[in-house]
Amino acid sequence: MSSRTIDPRHYRSRVRSGARFVAQGLLMRTAVLNLCKVQVHGRELLDNVEAPFIVIANHSSHLDAPLIFGTLPHRLSKHLATGAAADFFFDKKLKGTATSLFFNAYPVERKGLRTRKGITGQLLDEGIPLLIFPEGTRSRNGAIGHFTPGVAALSIARDIPVLPVALVGAFAAWPYYRSIPPVNHPEIHVVFGHPLMPMPGEIAHQFAERQQRVIAELHNSTARAYKFPTLDDYERAAVLKRAGQDDEPAKPEADQS
Repeated sequence: MSSRTIDPRHYRSRVRSGARFVAQGLLMRTAVLNLCKVQVHGRELLDNVEAPFIVIANHSSHLDAPLIFGTLPHRLSKHLATGAAADFFFDKKLKGTATSLFFNAYPVERKGLRTRKGITGQLLDEGIPLLIFPEGTRSRNGAIGHFTPGVAALSIARDIPVLPVALVGAFAAWPYYRSIPPVNHPEIHVVFGHPLMPMPGEIAHQFAERQQRVIAELHNSTARAYKFPTLDDYERAAVLKRAGQDDEPAKPEADQS
């Protein structure tokens, strides 16, 4: 997909939205629900949210984007767009078409994670909501990574809300290093938090740190309630592994199967 062909209005096309609703409902959502037991928390907190907004989440699994698209209320997900690596998802026409169909995706350059000709800002200016993972890449050990300030800067500049989502159990269900989908029907919790707005005088890196703290608390409180590893457990296991101890990454009890 060439940068010259990108038109922000393309991402809220009724035709594309209708096709995506069918594809997501009949294929993606059905596949995820058949693979996993998904429980959703806090969706009522989104009742008063209107586009544009930015959805953010911890990122540790192949399932992350499908889980968010599949559990957001349809009125919020129907035009939701997300960035995808240009050199992988848009290198071939068929792959780019499929990625666009399922995720309303726009191309992001891996080097520096820059979008072509500022498409992220253009989409928000056109009222199109975005899904962005502030860690930039999937966690290699289940722990949460540093949130870059890009989302915070977009929110501050445009005075739009950020919707925090914690994904609990997704790493254990289908981590980055596993090529095949889960077969034991693992349990996953999708936890929506209160929409976040920048505080007066809050700068981008401070807002990004607050976003990370909120998602960590949403994750950890749910993990404790349902006997999953917390982010601290994953971080502790990673530290021990780096120290040379032969400890396996934390796992849910009995794999939640």
